[in-house]
Amino acid sequence: MVELSSGSHSCLVDEILHSIFFLGGLYSPPYLPKDILTDHDMLNILKSSYPQAFKYFQSKLPRRSPLSCVMDMIVNNTGQENEEGILSSLKALILELKEGNAKQLISSTGCVSQPNKEDQKSTRYYGVSMSTSECLPGRIVVAAACLSNWDEYVAGAVMTFYPTMERKTYFDGTIKLPGQVRCQAFNLSQLQEMPPCKSCRNLFGLTGDDKRSWAYGNCAENESVSNLLKKEQKVKEKSRPLAPSYTEENRKKAKESMEKELNSYLKTKKFSWDKTFYTPSE
Repeated sequence: MVELSSGSHSCLVDEILHSIFFLGGLYSPPYLPKDILTDHDMLNILKSSYPQAFKYFQSKLPRRSPLSCVMDMIVNNTGQENEEGILSSLKALILELKEGNAKQLISSTGCVSQPNKEDQKSTRYYGVSMSTSECLPGRIVVAAACLSNWDEYVAGAVMTFYPTMERKTYFDGTIKLPGQVRCQAFNLSQLQEMPPCKSCRNLFGLTGDDKRSWAYGNCAENESVSNLLKKEQKVKEKSRPLAPSYTEENRKKAKESMEKELNSYLKTKKFSWDKTFYTPSE
């Protein structure tokens, strides 16, 4: 961590620390930073370098999971074009976390999206599944990502169902990615390709016949597609939600519903949210 805490990675380390501390605080009894960083010298070094993460983990929400930040570090170090190297690094990290019994930080799947699957030189956009081992923290981070971080179309698609597995009657923000888009998930333990689950097919119009469904927003496809749509404007234009119920008024209602659920979950965890999301220091 200390090696990564300088230069271009400093901002990501700050974000990782806040996200880990936040998740630790949701346990009962909570894990405080001193419980997570048991090396006293390391604790003091990081507290001096990243005071904001220590100050705000009990009041501001993270915008994403810790492993998502680590993934960005790996992509920055390796280069987005080196898909094999990035996935191998994620696999090695997952195995290391498993050995260290840090299951609350483990993502089981990764995803790679490209604007044109026929052009292997087209930019790759990565994502990981939610690295939260319990249901409630996962729902909290999914909502936080939708409200503060993910592309509006991905957020709207997830809001269509969140927090249940049923589609809302008044709002449909699901999208259909253009046929030329590549969106491929991988099992990070074995680096095997995985077909999209039913939830991802419902959200993004992907094809497949896997009958399994995971909680909406949990899969790696969400972050990967979000990163794709943020950068590839032509793909985004072709992915615009087309349902008649996708209106500004209905989206606002769905967003308010998500915020209400989020506040309820945070209240259950006795978390005093100041209604803001953590922004790491530059």
